[in-house]
Amino acid sequence: MTHGTRSWVTARSLKNSESSGAVRVVGEELLRVEGLTKRFGAVTALDDVSFGVVRGECHALIGENGAGKSTLGKIIAGIHRPDRGRVLLNGAAVAFRSPLDAGLAGVRIVHQELATCPNLSVAENLFLGALPSRFGFVRRGELDRAARAMLAQVGLDVHPRTPMARLSTGQEQLVQIAVAIGRGAKLIIMDEPTSSLSQGEALRLYDIIARLKRDGVTLIYVSHRLDEIRLLCDRVTVLRDGKHVDTRRMTDVSTDELVRLMIGRPVGEYFPHHTGTPPGAVRLSVSRLSAAGRFSEISFDVRSGEIVGLAGLVGAGRSEVARAIFGVDRFQSGRILLDGAPLERHGPREAIRRGVGLLPEDRKRQALIVSMTCRQNLSLPLLDRLKRWIFLDGRAEKRVTREYFDKLRVVAPGIDAPVTSLSGGNQQKIALARWLARNCEMLILDEPTRGVDVGAKAEIHALIDQLAASGKAVLLISSELPELLNLSTRILVLAKGRLVGELPRAEANQENLLRLMAGIGAN
Repeated sequence: MTHGTRSWVTARSLKNSESSGAVRVVGEELLRVEGLTKRFGAVTALDDVSFGVVRGECHALIGENGAGKSTLGKIIAGIHRPDRGRVLLNGAAVAFRSPLDAGLAGVRIVHQELATCPNLSVAENLFLGALPSRFGFVRRGELDRAARAMLAQVGLDVHPRTPMARLSTGQEQLVQIAVAIGRGAKLIIMDEPTSSLSQGEALRLYDIIARLKRDGVTLIYVSHRLDEIRLLCDRVTVLRDGKHVDTRRMTDVSTDELVRLMIGRPVGEYFPHHTGTPPGAVRLSVSRLSAAGRFSEISFDVRSGEIVGLAGLVGAGRSEVARAIFGVDRFQSGRILLDGAPLERHGPREAIRRGVGLLPEDRKRQALIVSMTCRQNLSLPLLDRLKRWIFLDGRAEKRVTREYFDKLRVVAPGIDAPVTSLSGGNQQKIALARWLARNCEMLILDEPTRGVDVGAKAEIHALIDQLAASGKAVLLISSELPELLNLSTRILVLAKGRLVGELPRAEANQENLLRLMAGIGAN
């Protein structure tokens, strides 16, 4: 297995899960899907899928990117209608026409891709479609009180009138979870719920799931993190290429067997090769970089041929530093050198011209243009290299797109399919492929394997290692500590906007990292 799928869960969460009775399944079926088939054009997303979910259990749904997990969840939640087959709830066939219909029946979904209104407040998002009002006016006091109660259920401490646009990705995810819980759902589908959460937020979610199970709520839990699946779930259903492979009790199947069921082959432990070669010259040098309210006095170097990990809790300033280096956000003071020369007229255009690429944390809002096709998204940073005179060379654009589709095993109807038609993990591959195609010498990768399945994660880890081994410089930001520990030459730690420590590979372990991230120092 890859380090990315090793458990990073603490003893506290294990204890909470055990107390929730995670290995005991009792009772009758709440949900059954029979012969579900769904096609999108020429692509069959689901092919005759049948299985049942027992009332009060946490039922895992796993598979590679594009296996049909999200499509299945959306059919159950009333977002899609199946082409064939049926959904039974409490033994009766249901055909939800919309998520509103499903919600009225007690079925809700927490999406992997955030589904909120950024221009509205947190409270307005929580009660969208059900705002308390009188004589046509919203009763703000009542709305705030109800919103605070819902936020308290997920441990999110933000003011109800805060605009959603100001929340972090992890906080937005918790708002979605609060909606599902606060509206009294009896069946909650969680699609990669921890993909945007910090370790502390994920532990809080585990506690919430344990509480929901004790209250008799049924959960369908979609995740690529097999440690979570083993920790939280009673049974597991595996999909592959849109087909039902197997449904097992979690206690009856090993992690290696789950991987084989998911991808049809075993995935061995990946060991990086770039660490066997000394790093080369300094490629990126950051000196005393500061931005008021975000980070202060940040200094570090990244050399060619090394992967420098950047660790920290949510709000520590990791993504903010990355965006400042790339020129997306301004900074008040400090200096950035690339290959010894300052980045002048600093902005993304100049950074790209100088060989810097940024894979941002939020692919939907920061990496992809959702109204464009896969080909158009992948070629965006390459337009200056793909033009013939003043015109785009469409043949060259198609050629490079197909090349990186094959390299990253992107599952899509075709290179001209809308990027929104892809699963979250395949969208992530498109966002990464553009910088590989650009052949950047300095890569800033912010959560590069978020929402990516275990097989693709191993491939991306190998790819990042190959980039470093070939002399590229990589700054790797990840909330998955095993990913940082496995890939990094050394790890920098941020806490509250300041650089609080650096650990060479030989001294880095989860305990030391967590202590530095919490601001209490390492032993």
